[in-house]
Amino acid sequence: MRLLIIEDDREAASYLSKAFREAGHVADLAADGLDGYALAREGDYDVLVVDRMLPKLDGLSLIRSLREQGVETPVLILSALGQVDDRVKGLRAGGDDYLPKPYAFSELLARIEVLARRRGGGAGEPTAYRVGDLELDRLSHRVTRGGQEIVLQPREFRLLEYLMRHAGQVVTRTMLLEHVWDYHFDPQTNVIDVHVSRLRAKVDKGFERPMIHTVRGAGYMVRAGGEG
Repeated sequence: MRLLIIEDDREAASYLSKAFREAGHVADLAADGLDGYALAREGDYDVLVVDRMLPKLDGLSLIRSLREQGVETPVLILSALGQVDDRVKGLRAGGDDYLPKPYAFSELLARIEVLARRRGGGAGEPTAYRVGDLELDRLSHRVTRGGQEIVLQPREFRLLEYLMRHAGQVVTRTMLLEHVWDYHFDPQTNVIDVHVSRLRAKVDKGFERPMIHTVRGAGYMVRAGGEG
C-alpha cells in the first residue's frame, strides 16, 4: 500500500513511517494540514492517516476540503480526543474510521488494510498474484513456489510484489527505485542488484526454470520459463 501520514508530532510520525515500511508499505509524511492537503490531492494513495489536531489546517477541515474536491481516498483519523462525540464529528467530516490514541500499531494496520480492501471493492488491485507456480498473497504476506513457502524480508516482498504485478513486462531500475524504495533519484548504489540477487536465491534456487530474469540494458522481469 501507499500511505500518507499527516501528523505534526515528529516522533510519532517517524515511528509510524518506520513501522509501515517494515510491514512492506510505502509511507509519505506531511507535518501540517496544508502540506497534507496538497499531497493528498496530488498523490495516488491507498489510505490517508490523519491526526486531528494539526497546525495551519486542522484534520477535520482538511478532510472536509478533500471531500468537497472529490477526493475519495479512505481516511483513518488518529486523535487523543476519543469520546463518542469526537468520533462522530470525525466520521461526519468525511473520515472512514477513527482510532483514539494511544493505540496498538497492529490494530491500526489491520484497520488500514480493511479500508484499502473496501476501496478496491473487489474490482481494483488484486490481493494475490500468480505467475507459473509462484504465488504471492498481499494480505497474508505469504509467498510460495510449487507449494513450498518462501520467507522474504519486507523489502524483498515489496520487490517481488512489484515485479509480479508487472509480470511479463520489463521493470526498469527507475521504476523500482520510485515504487519499492520510494526514491525519486538514483542514489548511485547497487542496492537494487543486491536485493534482486537475494530474491533470486530464494525464489529460483532448487527449481529447474528461473522466474526472475535480467533484461540487459533495460531492467528485470518476472515470467514463467525461459532463460534468465
